[in-house]
This record gives sequence, structure tokens and C-alpha cells, in this order.
Amino acid sequence: MERQMELRVERAWLPDGLARGVRIEVGEDGRIARIERDLPPSTGRFGKGLLVPGMPNLHSHAFQRAMAGAAEVAAGAKGSFWGWRELMYRLVERLTPADVAAIGAFVYAEMLEAGYTSVGEFHYLHHRPGGKRYAPATRLADSLRAAALKTGIRQVLLPCLYQQGNFGGVGLSEAQKRFGYRTEDFMRMVETLVVGDTPTCSTGIALHSLRAVSAEALHTLAAFARRGARPLPLHIHVAEQVREVQECLVAHGRRPVEFLLESGELGAHWCLVHATHVTATELSGMAASGAVLGLCPTTEANLGDGRFPLDEFKAHGGGFGVGSDSQVSIDPREELRLAEYNLRLWREQRVLATDDTAPHLGAALWSAAVRGGAQALGLAGAGLEVGAVADMVLIDTDRAGYAGVPEEALLDAFVFAPRPQTIDTVWVAGVPVVNRGRHPGRARIERNYRQALKRLMSAV
Repeated sequence: MERQMELRVERAWLPDGLARGVRIEVGEDGRIARIERDLPPSTGRFGKGLLVPGMPNLHSHAFQRAMAGAAEVAAGAKGSFWGWRELMYRLVERLTPADVAAIGAFVYAEMLEAGYTSVGEFHYLHHRPGGKRYAPATRLADSLRAAALKTGIRQVLLPCLYQQGNFGGVGLSEAQKRFGYRTEDFMRMVETLVVGDTPTCSTGIALHSLRAVSAEALHTLAAFARRGARPLPLHIHVAEQVREVQECLVAHGRRPVEFLLESGELGAHWCLVHATHVTATELSGMAASGAVLGLCPTTEANLGDGRFPLDEFKAHGGGFGVGSDSQVSIDPREELRLAEYNLRLWREQRVLATDDTAPHLGAALWSAAVRGGAQALGLAGAGLEVGAVADMVLIDTDRAGYAGVPEEALLDAFVFAPRPQTIDTVWVAGVPVVNRGRHPGRARIERNYRQALKRLMSAV
């Protein structure tokens, strides 16, 4: 596939809103080099539809796609996140590098077809069952990177430090031994991955959670992330569950977000994933720190985590992005809708996650999540603007389902009244990776996925 060097569309959603008659040039570096607008039809043929910036998926556990939909039973995973986690661990025990590659390719193709153009892969499955290392030690990470290169998605691999089973240095369970790393060995592994970075596959780091790492390790990894000319993206699960908050209070005398704020480490390269259970003081502190909130509403709802006060966080000037997390849904529109609908059910009002400065809610949410996701993944630019990565999605708004929708509300309709099969083309770094709504390698990717799932399920 060759890079699309020039694109002409009848409509595009630029940082200042809807533009018509738009021409976009993409440079050899895969970034937007030039944008022209208000061009008359006489200047050439314009593609129909609405061009929008691709959505970054800032939080993904690709392997969990293999169990999506299989934990909705009244036993085993009943009651809470903690029961679901035990089912997830059973899957972890059986995964091989080939499985991880096949599942990763399938879920990444699904993401691209849904309008996600980049993914932050929060990767904590490092070793063989029992904890023995692969040779090379990066074998499972390499499988995920190969899946990204095969599908064409932009990937920020976030190898994750996981050292203890709970606060206070509790030992790892048998299933968790596949995750465990000593700090120094972990940093060497990350350095090895960085050497293999490509223009569309880069490396950041993650701390699994405060319950899984010590305060000392947190400070060491935070300093490690800041060593280069640009800080590495640094992500962490935090305050997802009430039990986690209570146990953090016992262990540290602080709530999880409170502990991070007082650590002095937070900054614009951090992403706080979930942060479901926070106080008003923590909300304002998160926003002031510049860290991005990683919202995963479909997973948070599926696991019974709770609801996040997005309207209050935005009122403090906080930035956010969305992720598919456990892969129960792979659709950025559903994440955005659910974030807003949670507020509506809670407040018993409508249109809560925006204000009069950006009255079109769907457009406001899409644009904000693009900005926050790009920041969390360390991507150049955040939208259809010169210098930004040329990660773009063309929505087929010429379909009958969009008839009668005013031009300014087309992105609202795309998010809040979604119609099937309306994504036409997706580009990553100016290269088309989805055509007419379908990834070109889907048939082969599906075959490999089916084979992997057949073997995994036969081992149950």
C-alpha cells in the first residue's frame, strides 16, 4: 500500500470546526504537510463524506478479546471485577506467542475498521507460565508489535511493570508469575524494545497499578521515563475499584490518586486509566497536573467499576481519551456515548459533557478524545492540522441514514445515532489501511484468529 500524498474531500472536521472543499497533502514522514479549504469544485474531484481525525485508543489489552462476551454468566465472574479477573487469569495460563499474535492482529483490524487509528497496548503478559522467561525476553511484546505492523495500526507498546500481588509486597499468584519483573531487568527490556521502534510502532512504559508496584519502583520508573529528550508515555491503572481505594488507604494512608498527586511525579506524559473513584480535590489535582484521564466506559460498565464525573473533570480543564480495554466493545463512538449517557442517568439532564463554547456534543467529545489520546500516546499533533500524524477516517455521510442531518451535526449523528457500515476509508500515516469499510487482510487474519481460539478453548 502506498502513501496517499493528496486527499480531496467535500467536508472535513478541522480544529476550528467544519470546513468544505478541503485538500490535504501528506509528507513522506506520514504527517500532514498542507491543508487548503474552501476550494471550488472546479479545482478537482472531491471525495464525498466527512473526513475526521482518527481516534487514538489509549488503553488496550489485546489478548482479552479472546474472552469478550464469554464472562456474562451468573457464576465464576459474578459479583465484581475480582471474580472476572480469575476467569481472565485462566485464559492467561494458556496463551502462547502465536496466540497473542493472532488475537492481536484480529483485534487491531477490528479497531481500524471502527475508526481507531492508533493503540496504546498496555502489555503485562511477559513470560512463560510459571514465570520462566522466553528467549528473547521480548517475545510476547514482539508478537504484539508484529500484529500492529501486519495490520497497519499505529501502536504505542506500553510494557508494564508488575511486581507484587497486592499492597505491602504480597507475593505474585501462580497466574501472575507471567507478569512479574524486577525493576532493573524491566528497564533493560524496555530499552531493547525502544531500539526496535519504527515510524508507526513506538514504546512507552506502564505501571500496572499502585497495588502491583512499590513506591520505590514508581519513582524509579518515573525517572526512567524522563531520561530522553522527550518523556516516554507513562500509563497506570488507578482507583478503578472501591476495594483498591480502601486497601491503598490502609497501605499508604492516602487514596490512590491522592498518593500519585503527592508523589510529585505526575505530568503531561502520564495517563491515569479509569480513576473511577475520586474526590473533588483529586479531580482538580488531576486536571492541574496535565495528566490525561484514560476513560474506558464500556469495560468499566461491564466490570461494575462505577461511573466517572466527566462533566466535573472537564470543568476543571482536564483532558481525557478513550480506550477499548477488555475489548467487550471496539467502537470509540460507544465509549463516548456511554461516558455521556452515564452522566445523563446520574444527573437526570442532557448534553452534559460540553458547553456553549462547543455546542455540538458529538463533535466536542470526538475532538477532545482525539487530543487527549494523542497526548497520552505521545503522538505529533492532535487532529487534522499541519504537522499532525496523517491518521484519518472518512465517514460515508452520503448514505440515506444521514439524510436530513445538518452538515454541522454530521459528527454528532455519527457518534450519537450511529449507522452500520458508515466508515469508508481509514488512513494511518497517510497509508490507506481500510477500504470501503474493510481491512484488506481480514480473511487471513480471521482464519488465524479462529485457529487460535479453537486451540485455546479445547484446553479449557
